[in-house]
Amino acid sequence: MKYITTIESREYLVDIIDEHQVSIDGKIYQVDFMPVGDQQVYSLVVNGKSVDANVYFEDSWQVLFQGTLYSATVEDEREKRLKAAMSGGVADHADFLLKAPMPGMVISIPVKEGQDVHKGDVLAVLESMKMQNELRSPRDGKITRLRVKPGDRVEQRETMLSVV
Repeated sequence: MKYITTIESREYLVDIIDEHQVSIDGKIYQVDFMPVGDQQVYSLVVNGKSVDANVYFEDSWQVLFQGTLYSATVEDEREKRLKAAMSGGVADHADFLLKAPMPGMVISIPVKEGQDVHKGDVLAVLESMKMQNELRSPRDGKITRLRVKPGDRVEQRETMLSVV
């Protein structure tokens, strides 16, 4: 089955060959993908190298990988064509809601309401399972609606702040 995966405005053609082989933009990878424990943490082994990521779905796939939170949409080829035919595209001016990718404690919020941020800037540091994770901005914008402060406990998918 072929899918189009969009991450930060870049499209990848993903073809699932079988349960242990995936082609991404024509390059074949040997993979092993499995959940770890009862959290939404997955172990992914790609060409013999182990990678851990927190993955959850809410309107789009949210992936916390190496301290950066990525939003991804996954569509099959037919679905992608139908959406393109029915709309002129997706507006990039909507608020980005930074949601906790896992339950944890807010260690720091190095930004202030009204502050301009750039893609890649650290928006929050969240401690979960004895690890500190830097949650970064997926785009340029301005911080609005800070909803948490250092020391707060958050649940998975709880909105922490917004970037407009």
